[in-house]
Amino acid sequence: MCAQIITSAMTKKLVVLSGSGISAESGIQTFRDMGGLWEQYDITEVASPQAWEGNRQLVLDFYNQRRRQLFQCIPNSAHYALAELENHFKINIITQNVDDLHERAGSTNVLHLHGELKKVRSTIDPSLVYELDHWELKEGDICEKGSQLRPHIVWFGEPVEAIKEAAEIASTADIFLVIGTSLSVYPAAGLIDFVPPEVPVFIIDPGSPAYISSTNIEVIKEKATKGMEILKDRLKSLA
Repeated sequence: MCAQIITSAMTKKLVVLSGSGISAESGIQTFRDMGGLWEQYDITEVASPQAWEGNRQLVLDFYNQRRRQLFQCIPNSAHYALAELENHFKINIITQNVDDLHERAGSTNVLHLHGELKKVRSTIDPSLVYELDHWELKEGDICEKGSQLRPHIVWFGEPVEAIKEAAEIASTADIFLVIGTSLSVYPAAGLIDFVPPEVPVFIIDPGSPAYISSTNIEVIKEKATKGMEILKDRLKSLA
């Protein structure tokens, strides 16, 4: 048993920051990329507290469409590669995505910065969070305290409550991997500043990341699936 404890203590921590690019390859539409969902909607009309107060049905419809799409999507090889790496590292995934594709691929330690699409919560008690096993949330669906349920999503203008925990996780990384995001969306993009300066950082994204000032950063300009195919064995060698 002592040997097992020592081995566990020596396991390196791989911290992963994932963004919309990894989900896009599973068919999840992105908000900000060309052809993304924001071209069809004004942000203030579907993803803000003001929208919820002003046109609740539109907000419900918007997230129902996204949820319905999610139920039809499956994880891709990049999701599965990250799950497989749990055999070699202690892994924390910090994701900007609201889908559950990391979990469905087998990752066991996922922190969602912006909420979760398959969950809803009370409008009077944010601690009351429920998981949906279907795609539709309707007007009149209420929590146990009698208030309307809303999407369990961090809307524009609302604080990203999980960012403090995410920063603490980033600060303990032995290896930091960014996948599917160009580090242009804050506060998530600022997490790289909490990574210790001596820690190797890998960025998988086909675009040009906004943050490449450290000499420890290696950029792989590929989509998530191809990038993980390239990097997976190298990461194992660093375990």
